[in-house]
Amino acid sequence: MSEVFALCDEIGPEKVVHIHDHGAGLKAIVVIDNTAAGPAIGGVRMAPDVTLEECARLARAMTLKNAAAGLPHGGGKSVIAADPAMPETGKQALIRAFASAIAPLTGYIPGPDMGTNETCMAWLRDEIGRAVGLPRVLGGIPLDEIGATGIGVCVAAEVAAEHAGLKLEGARVAIQGFGAVGMHAARGLVARGARLVAVADIGGTVQDPEGLSLDALIALKQEGRSVAALEGAETAPREAVITADCDIFIPAARPDAITEANADRVRARLILEGANIPATHEAERRLHARGVLVVPDFIANAGGVICAAVEYHGDSEKDALEAIEERIGRNTREMLELMDREGLAPREAADRLALSRVHAAQALRRSFRA
Repeated sequence: MSEVFALCDEIGPEKVVHIHDHGAGLKAIVVIDNTAAGPAIGGVRMAPDVTLEECARLARAMTLKNAAAGLPHGGGKSVIAADPAMPETGKQALIRAFASAIAPLTGYIPGPDMGTNETCMAWLRDEIGRAVGLPRVLGGIPLDEIGATGIGVCVAAEVAAEHAGLKLEGARVAIQGFGAVGMHAARGLVARGARLVAVADIGGTVQDPEGLSLDALIALKQEGRSVAALEGAETAPREAVITADCDIFIPAARPDAITEANADRVRARLILEGANIPATHEAERRLHARGVLVVPDFIANAGGVICAAVEYHGDSEKDALEAIEERIGRNTREMLELMDREGLAPREAADRLALSRVHAAQALRRSFRA
């Protein structure tokens, strides 16, 4: 219990639920961090090594992300300790058992995350009547299919590049994680004239200073193969992408990829956090001290949850794309302006923007005092 209380502060978490269903083989955690602005939206992450700390940090990131984006939602997160590559029949049974367990948690709206997808959200909605990021056939706006998060990362890149003294045309880009976020971010940046020089997934890193073939990388992933199988490119261990010679780095994989141990060897001038909590706060401070501009996760990667909220409220894919463009562009500009005006690091400026909105929402809630 002491671990749970150590995570608490003035805004959350409101609720921490541990789920154990031995019959279904289910072990999961749900953290509802804050619902001052409305019911919490947050993804369902599936991985063998998930922890309470990771779940709570991700839930807080969702609170800040939703507040920064001006959405009528709070933040939450859930994690399921399991291998996402399990056979589909087993995965469906596990997701449906998880759905039954969270049915009473009506303040939490689940969405897709690492290890889950639109199909998983369909199973959840079938069980409990609520989920976002649904397949099109169910009237959803499939976040991964349209690349909502990656699109938002590109919007943040357009705004932040000038501040970092870069032009996207000709910029050298490295991406860690080539799933839905990394792949669509690569598409958008290459379309803007950038050059993809390093890409990594669980199988390793491939790099080429002259530029990697985006089409060939996408084809490999569609075949279920690692980017490390790309012919004609130099290969390296998967962590090598973090210190690749590039202008822009997009960490779009697991938490804490950038730490004190490697932050001083990062060569990018601009980092756009495509994953949630991909860098420790100490690493971000060291990068800022070195003059590296880091656009924090809940500013850069809010495209997915913006799209999810638009879907939840019954609006269209066109509305979602317009909202991503407007809100992420505005938030990135506001963060950079506050940084410059107050002499803050990016994370400090982003936190101040988001927390001011959370506190304003909390002030409007009913409360009782002796």
